[in-house]
Amino acid sequence: MDRKKVVVGLSGGVDSSVAALLLQKNGYEVIGVTMKQFKEETFSGDAAEVARVLGIKHIIEDVSDKFKATVMEYFASEYEKGRTPNPCTLCNPAIKWDMLTSVADREGAYYVATGHYANIDIVNGRYSVKNATTATKDQTYALCNLTQEQLSRTLMPLGQYEKSEVRKMAEDAGIPVAHKADSQDICFIPDGDYAGFLKHFTGKNFKNGSFVDKDGTVIGEHKGIVNYTIGQRKGLNLAMGHPVFVTGIDAARNAVVIGENEDLFTTSFAVKDVNFMAGEESMLPRTLMCKIRYAHKGEECVLSKSADGVFRAEFKNPVRAITPGQTAVFYDGEYVFAGSVIL
Repeated sequence: MDRKKVVVGLSGGVDSSVAALLLQKNGYEVIGVTMKQFKEETFSGDAAEVARVLGIKHIIEDVSDKFKATVMEYFASEYEKGRTPNPCTLCNPAIKWDMLTSVADREGAYYVATGHYANIDIVNGRYSVKNATTATKDQTYALCNLTQEQLSRTLMPLGQYEKSEVRKMAEDAGIPVAHKADSQDICFIPDGDYAGFLKHFTGKNFKNGSFVDKDGTVIGEHKGIVNYTIGQRKGLNLAMGHPVFVTGIDAARNAVVIGENEDLFTTSFAVKDVNFMAGEESMLPRTLMCKIRYAHKGEECVLSKSADGVFRAEFKNPVRAITPGQTAVFYDGEYVFAGSVIL
């Protein structure tokens, strides 16, 4: 395979467009590939226009069947179990990188690349994602499940830049999406209505059930567990005389547990599906920083593995609203030590 040939995931946004531009300037033969994630999807033409401006080959790769079976089905299944999944950390290795490397193999390219704000480095003899050098939009969290094989073939040209610099480079190069707005929501739920999506996708009507306090006493009726997540305060419609929060979801009983803000703080949790990057299991127990959701600033903890084989994080300070199903990412300094799913 040609090490000066690279397949770039070209979404039609400014980040992936400038990633392709920078690689082209560095002497790579660049091929742009756009994922078709949904059967009914129609493309705006942005990615194709970017490819035309850059003068690169452009491929549209249909991954819609696999995306539905792997990501959307998982998302729905987790919500029905009372969990709150993060589809992006699953999609990146299972769909996006799998597609990119498949196209690269077909096209004779060694490398794949994306427009993520992150760096890749070798630490402890292993490939790891490293925090973006200057970007305020660090995206290492979403990349925590990439495999060693995937990382070994990946280039991330934007790890040294700020978003404003990326937009300026796009503008100077005449790239038409230089000022296109960033996408914010889950790609298959652009309106943010998770419950509406789940009802349409599964064809199910989610039954009302009971709001209960921590002692199990019924205090009201909820509209179906898929409408709630840990830490939620709005939309409960409970006349308690003071703010209350969702502190637990019991799918087996179709119950949503309600409590006080202080009930949301805990000091430990277990994780599964641990994907080691900068570290490995033999290095445990180890003091690390842990982010329990994308927007979490991180908190110091000790990650260990118990005699019964369970990985557990013990925090130095209590952490609020640890949510089953969400991705927990452990950092060793600037590096992603491991990614996992909260139990």
